[in-house]
Amino acid sequence: MQHRISSGGLVIVDKRILLVRHFIEGKYDFWVPPGGGLEKKESILEGAVREVREETGLLVEPVKPVYIEQFYQPDLQHIKTWVLCRYISGEISTSAPEATREHIVEASFLGESEIKAIKKPVFPVVLNDPFWQDLEEGFPQLKYLGNREMEFY
Repeated sequence: MQHRISSGGLVIVDKRILLVRHFIEGKYDFWVPPGGGLEKKESILEGAVREVREETGLLVEPVKPVYIEQFYQPDLQHIKTWVLCRYISGEISTSAPEATREHIVEASFLGESEIKAIKKPVFPVVLNDPFWQDLEEGFPQLKYLGNREMEFY
């Protein structure tokens, strides 16, 4: 079995979180914060910053890890750390080669009601509810989100 370590950036501006939409006709269509596998000697903080830049064009600064998520495929065990990030600068763009290679077709800052209205899967699932309470409380502790089967691969 293979193992993968990744990180993602939770970028919040005015109580709206940055999400990207991954889409391949007939295969998958879902929203998730920017993120991906770590490279070489990269830390989870560095990985989150790089992934946000590659997938959305935005420059961010890592604040702290807030969630650890575990999921699996038939031959892969995956651990992802979600890092709270502070927006620094830039305008959203999904035209970078890294974004198009991952079939990212759209990116946007979305609020709680907008996320709940999306008729497509949104990951991590914590964004559908407890996230908003954690945001209100300032993410007081690192939380484990559990182990789930990966729906798209």
